[in-house]
Amino acid sequence: MGLPEERRKCGSESRAREETGAEGRVRGWSPPPEVRRSAHVSSLQRYRELHRHSVEEPREFWGNIAKEFYWKTPCPGPFLQYNFDVTKGKIFTEWMKGATTNICYNVLDRNVHEKKLGDKVAFYWEGNEPGETTKITYRELLVQVCQFSNVLRTLGIQKGDRVAIYMPMILELVVSMLACARLGALHSIVFAGFSAESLCERILDSSCSLLITTDAFYRGEKLVNLKELADESLEKCREKGFPVKCCIVVKHLGRAELGMNDSPSQSPPVKRPCPDVQISWNEGVDLWWHDLMQEAGDEFEPEWCDAEDPLFILYTSGSTGKPKGVVHTVGGYMLYVATTFKYVFDFHPEDVFWCTADIGWITGHSYVTYGPLANGATSVLFEGIPTYPDESRLWSIVDKYKVTKFYTAPTAIRMLMKFGDEPVTKHSRTSLQVLGTVGEPINPEAWLWYHRVVGSQRCPIVDTFWQTETGGHMLTPLPGATPMKPGSASFPFFGVAPAILNESGEELEGEAEGYLVFKQPWPGIMRTVYGNHTRFETTYFKKFPGYYVTGDGCRRDQDGYYWITGRIDDMLNVSGHLLSTAEVESALVEHQAVAEAAVVGHPHPVKGECLYCFVTLCDGHTFSPTLTEELKKQIREKIGPIATPDYIQNAPGLPKTRSGKIMRRVLRKIAQNDRDLGDTSTVADPSVINHLFSHRCLTTQ
Repeated sequence: MGLPEERRKCGSESRAREETGAEGRVRGWSPPPEVRRSAHVSSLQRYRELHRHSVEEPREFWGNIAKEFYWKTPCPGPFLQYNFDVTKGKIFTEWMKGATTNICYNVLDRNVHEKKLGDKVAFYWEGNEPGETTKITYRELLVQVCQFSNVLRTLGIQKGDRVAIYMPMILELVVSMLACARLGALHSIVFAGFSAESLCERILDSSCSLLITTDAFYRGEKLVNLKELADESLEKCREKGFPVKCCIVVKHLGRAELGMNDSPSQSPPVKRPCPDVQISWNEGVDLWWHDLMQEAGDEFEPEWCDAEDPLFILYTSGSTGKPKGVVHTVGGYMLYVATTFKYVFDFHPEDVFWCTADIGWITGHSYVTYGPLANGATSVLFEGIPTYPDESRLWSIVDKYKVTKFYTAPTAIRMLMKFGDEPVTKHSRTSLQVLGTVGEPINPEAWLWYHRVVGSQRCPIVDTFWQTETGGHMLTPLPGATPMKPGSASFPFFGVAPAILNESGEELEGEAEGYLVFKQPWPGIMRTVYGNHTRFETTYFKKFPGYYVTGDGCRRDQDGYYWITGRIDDMLNVSGHLLSTAEVESALVEHQAVAEAAVVGHPHPVKGECLYCFVTLCDGHTFSPTLTEELKKQIREKIGPIATPDYIQNAPGLPKTRSGKIMRRVLRKIAQNDRDLGDTSTVADPSVINHLFSHRCLTTQ
């Protein structure tokens, strides 16, 4: 593992620690219920004692937290059972198996009827254009979810069915996922920036019964005809023998035609003049959302689900090129996202929380929808982008809604840094109390700017490490409880037991660097890969039996802080989104001109990492700018814009071992023009390396 950027900037780390002080505290951090008897919970030593108890007594710790939720029937047997060792049988985790509940009931009905939060705002919705705003209360959200649950039931959706959702950040997206949860169907949300091919692949993999989408939407200046992409995807599904019988369409771009301008709890009409967008219609398949909702009743008894019943499927990139359908379950996921949200963000009832992530990613599932709602929080739901209509958009929204807790990605921070301080400082931001980062390690320069400029040197920063697979935060500071170090994921959350292993699988003590693993389950851990439990076991448990393997490298310093050093396998982290090299390579070689491709990551000042591609052409084809654009277009169509390469290099040959394995380690060095290659004795044809160095792309970093 090479040294990442944040490790080479130790001077920034020490400066930041001096500026924030040893503790970096914020007002009134509230410890978990069993800890509140303590009079003082500010010292790091005390935090470690509490954490040790949660790891040693997980049944007691999580059992106390489970009492804060509604269970239709209690857990009849063991509270926790699991096996992490592939040599001892099937890998499994069961929290509260046999207990029944419904997550939608816990996040809506209880807040409305028991906690009397019906009139509290659940979401402030902020559209792409300033001025496109509305809000929805908990009571209004419950009514809409019940209505749409009735719609789904009328269309034949039952407990255990899979429903694909392909939508922008509008209120109907939240309604859709909660309605699925209410009737026990699994939602499979596909990011609206993904291609028709990616949507098709996910629909096919989980055999989705129905698709929910939108006519079109603006993302900044760009118009996205989502219905056109959905139609293309459904046509691909039909061609592959899986016709989806029903597609529900929200009229979002054409909302003004519905006459709902003054209707509360509805996203308002788009203010930007719309061009003559043609929305195709497939009779017998397509149904308008608004027509279905008009006829639906506003009461719906929730389906009571076992704590270990699946809640949703969310696809994440896999090293084989085929995305993995990560499965999370009802009970454990509910406990974990509710608890991590509450303590990592130091939640208080008067807070206004804003997570800028799209719900199409796990961050949006956990910290836009389920975590905040489980705590009765008020959140901001933002459809737009940070730089539209100008680069001060985020901070104008912070002031508009008096946001107290703000959670975003290092990619966004680095992008906004280049515009200087003025777009930030012209807004007051006095409401901010806690800042968070997610998606990738944050480099100290960006951390310092975030702390100095955005937080005015008074807001703790929670730099959270976690994964789609973990469901919620794993390594993170807690505001007011743990001192801050820029770029460090700090300490494990309650109940989380990390370890660092060497290549032989031995646990390393003290200051160390190696593979990051977890020794025991937490409630939010994924339970399987949908339809492929063998892949689940192989990916996460086979390398080191007895441990959950994250796939990340990690360093633990002399103070016990954890520092994520990057993916150990061939995964790329582009703007906080994981992409597999195999998936991109597969898209490249589908082009008739490409015989072979290899993809590596390259440092990028904004994205963190970008794609650098090496392509070997078939005989008779010539490398040209036209071909480069064709390849980029193909990747956008096959995977999505997020995967568009920054660099594509002609590679008549690739460095391979004598057994034919491509040496991506060497390719990464070539991409970065680093001639310190280490041992190249296993390269079958060393002359290939010199040729690639002499013809490498001109890169910016």
